Amino acid sequence: MLLFGELPNRKQFDEFVELLETFRELPRKFARDVILKAPSKNMMNVLQRCVLTLYSYDDNPDDISIENVLKQSLGLIAQFPLIAAYGYQGYKHYFHDKSLVIHNPKKGLSTAENFLRLIRADKKYTELEAQVLDICLVIHAEHGGGNNSTFTTHVISSTGTDTYSTVAGSLGSLKGPKHGGANLKVQQMFDDLKAHVKDWSDEDALTAYLESLLNKEGFDHSGLIYGMGHAVYTNSDPRARILKGYAKRLAEEKGKQDEFMLYARVEKIAASLLATRRNRGSISANVDFYSGFVYNMLGIPIELFTPIFAIARIAGWCAHRIEELANPGKIIRPAYKYVGTHREYHPMDER
Repeated sequence: MLLFGELPNRKQFDEFVELLETFRELPRKFARDVILKAPSKNMMNVLQRCVLTLYSYDDNPDDISIENVLKQSLGLIAQFPLIAAYGYQGYKHYFHDKSLVIHNPKKGLSTAENFLRLIRADKKYTELEAQVLDICLVIHAEHGGGNNSTFTTHVISSTGTDTYSTVAGSLGSLKGPKHGGANLKVQQMFDDLKAHVKDWSDEDALTAYLESLLNKEGFDHSGLIYGMGHAVYTNSDPRARILKGYAKRLAEEKGKQDEFMLYARVEKIAASLLATRRNRGSISANVDFYSGFVYNMLGIPIELFTPIFAIARIAGWCAHRIEELANPGKIIRPAYKYVGTHREYHPMDER
């Protein structure tokens, strides 16, 4: 198997898929007793609470052998979409007085197909919609161990603690707006842009708006154009390039070509402005630039944007956790170096 450095054959792959299917349900009455009885306005907190609660439903939660952690990982990968979807349905019902819609997952469908079924009252979706969401889940699954939540996974795993505590910590990291919540900022920025620029084809107006952002005069006064640039993918983000192509196809199906062209124009103008200001050859869009637009076209509510990231990234976290446990070393801890200046101590009554 891939876990041990060998490519799985077809039989092993089919057995893996079948095993994953067996985990695609929550413990009996879990949705009612845990998710719906304590609804939350933030689905990331729902995921965190439910993951910690699943510890109590595990017969052997503290066993950190590779075999047991792999089993726990498969369970979390399969259950994350259900927790997020049911958490949102509970939120919508209890906080916004909407009808409570609870569907069971259907065996044989992909994670993307089941998720769309779970959040839609009519359970319907198109083949392209499921394909695009599947692509989103794949490209968000992982991009190396240097991101904050995956590093959190390594740090917590190095202590020897259980899988549920580890994943709860990773979820706390991903919830932050500088990490998993980045696509929310892109959406909010575009909402603000649309309120200030009525003609989406007017590149001069778009340029003026983006310059106001860089001058800390517009939107949130941060001086940032959200969705542009990446700490690792400095020349181009391959995930963004892939997602842009699917965004275009989905926009054609949804009749959103004008909005897609707005995103494309902003991407081009922003890249030019940033390259000039930073004196760099190229600045490209990152994966967050188009993901929120795609989720909007899929009818996915903004409350589920970051949880979808978690549904994808749980696979990466689990892989990194297994790597950490398979190669045990010392506990990961930071080293601090004081860079200030020493001052003479004065007693309190002399200050």
